[in-house]
Amino acid sequence: MTAAVLHGREDLKIEKVAIPALGDEDVLLRVKVALTCGTDLKVWKQGYHARMIQPPAVFGHELAGVVEAMGRNVNGGLRTGMRVVPANSAPCGNCLYCRKGRHNLCEDLLFNNGAYAEYIRIPGPIVQQNLLEIPEHVSFTDAALIEPLACVLRGIEETAIEPGDTAVVIGCGPIGLKFIRVLSARGVKVIALGKRANQMKAAERLGARAAFDVTKLEDPVATVRGLTEGQHGADAVIEAVGQPVTWQWAIGMVRRGGTVNLFGGCPRGTKVEFDPGAIHYQEITIKSSFHHTPRFIREALDTVARGELRASDLITGEIPLSELPGLFQHMKNRNGELKTAVVP
Repeated sequence: MTAAVLHGREDLKIEKVAIPALGDEDVLLRVKVALTCGTDLKVWKQGYHARMIQPPAVFGHELAGVVEAMGRNVNGGLRTGMRVVPANSAPCGNCLYCRKGRHNLCEDLLFNNGAYAEYIRIPGPIVQQNLLEIPEHVSFTDAALIEPLACVLRGIEETAIEPGDTAVVIGCGPIGLKFIRVLSARGVKVIALGKRANQMKAAERLGARAAFDVTKLEDPVATVRGLTEGQHGADAVIEAVGQPVTWQWAIGMVRRGGTVNLFGGCPRGTKVEFDPGAIHYQEITIKSSFHHTPRFIREALDTVARGELRASDLITGEIPLSELPGLFQHMKNRNGELKTAVVP
């Protein structure tokens, strides 16, 4: 089969490789569409991911496809030809964190990569927990959105944002825009902060009440607080960038008793300074949301099936697999594209 193989830092090649062999509980999917993602771009830049992929390896993790073959012990109603969407991980179900319902923090969380190829093997634990049939009216491209959407939906619940609240979303990449789309559709007044004109247009198109290019603001914190009742600050702030300055902005933008979700992870070794008095005496809740769980994978597919998020909201282009190495070079230059559909 044809696949995109990561060999190291910014070294991606289109090659012929063997179709993955199946274990007794595995499923082989024919990939119908795979989506680019910021995580894949980071992996491409650094040449590996400590928990998810070690080169040389086929990579990519947002996809939808058709069941091509199954191991002899696969059950659960799966059949050849079924339209399905897999998550990129599955928890063990047995460790301390799984027993406490924190499946995203599983000590033995199984990750799966290989979406940028004609076929992908879905390991047994993912087949058993996170391989879902796509409803007839949902396209492959729409279904492929569910993995990052599951992370967003979990972040919204963790932050306890309610209809009528004012929420700030810092960062208008694909993740930030998903937050904007879902929150605005649920009656939340969203203020969006980004860096490019196309991001501001997308934020407004997806429901933001106000959208600002922070490069043109003298004081983003003051700007946001000026839009809130009594200039008290927002009920909630979602930080979806992962930089020290935006983490600090988030703390400054939230009202007393409000919640900040530091959704964007800062680079390893980063240090961020906060005023402890501002946190303690204003009773600000600070949370972080990492990854997803089987429950939110299902909620994400239901959300897509209801039409709350569509591929057309985010997909800015479609390419054959052969053009993927060039696309990553293009994405490296921060061209402003959101997500691209890759068709093997």
